[in-house]
Amino acid sequence: MTPQLPAATDVLIVGAGPAGLTLALALTAQGRDVTVVDAHAVADHTSRAAVVHARTLEVLAPLGVAGPLVEQGVQSPTFTIRDRDRVVVRIDFDGLPTAYPYSLMVSQATTEAALLARLTELGGTVLRPYTVTSLDQDADGVTATFEHGERIRAAWVVGADGMHSTVREQAGIGFQGGTYGESFVLADVRLDGAVSADEVILYFAPAGLAVVAPLPGGRHRIVAPVAEAPHEPSLAFVQELVDERGPSAGRIVVEEVVWGSRFRVHHRLADTYRAGRILLAGDAAHVHSPAGGQGMNAGILDAVTLAEALGTVLDGGPTSALDAYGAARRPIAEHIVKLADRMTRIATITPALRPLRNTVLRTITRLPAVRRNLALRLSGLLYR
Repeated sequence: MTPQLPAATDVLIVGAGPAGLTLALALTAQGRDVTVVDAHAVADHTSRAAVVHARTLEVLAPLGVAGPLVEQGVQSPTFTIRDRDRVVVRIDFDGLPTAYPYSLMVSQATTEAALLARLTELGGTVLRPYTVTSLDQDADGVTATFEHGERIRAAWVVGADGMHSTVREQAGIGFQGGTYGESFVLADVRLDGAVSADEVILYFAPAGLAVVAPLPGGRHRIVAPVAEAPHEPSLAFVQELVDERGPSAGRIVVEEVVWGSRFRVHHRLADTYRAGRILLAGDAAHVHSPAGGQGMNAGILDAVTLAEALGTVLDGGPTSALDAYGAARRPIAEHIVKLADRMTRIATITPALRPLRNTVLRTITRLPAVRRNLALRLSGLLYR
């Protein structure tokens, strides 16, 4: 039976992905009246995002989530870009000024489960399935209507409902950007042979790029752009990818494809994060290439910042705090979109220019300051 909606709430959060759950958890920890709804009858248990960066762990620590995630994840202190067997760029995180000097490799499903477990422990819940069909706002609040006619009155509504956000559309907020031409294959696999247990590697090769990253349970994540990726990549398909793009001196053997899919990559940014009493966070506000693993992390940081702003307003402070949230987070999202776009375009450059690309990358990243800046940027610590 569908759980009953309350008649009213201080904050209605639409969407129970990482950003929505983090916002709900942070507000619940403040003692706020929060209602979370999601259109799906059950949570999505597919893997998708696979990395939690240092800055994200820092902001999740006070909420009681960083510890459980670290216990379940694989700590990866190094990220390298390789042209088959030759190291082009090496970025080390182990010298960063943080209690979490690594990338934590853990599936998005595990991250969401840890957030939900903590939210439940504090008395919160997610109401499913509820699909928003319209939002009508006035000076005092917003009335949300759902597909079966239910209604709820909220002082504030937050759209954390993803790239195809109904909340964003209802608020009339533009979402500018585009889509890359290539499709991407994503697969969680079991590997044997010349594969690292704790290093994230981006392989460059004449056939194209491939990311190979460790995951808990002895699995690895493989992501690669292809002209037309299959809906469900087979073991033979993934093996051909790593043979063509992975190391050549030692072979990586794909023993099993645990889960796989394909996706298109968009790069889009919301025109604003606030329209009256409606706000955006996470993928509803920004989407971009998975290069650098920034998407989920940016959404979680959105949520923590927005929770502080909403807390100020709910305590009687000025609503300008909500404008400050957008003023702080949107430029960061813009930088992340541009960084991910540059990384994607560099990685998928035409074959004739690849030798020049490799030479330039090796040259500029010999400078310690450049490598440290990249480490701070990828870890999220640059945006403290």
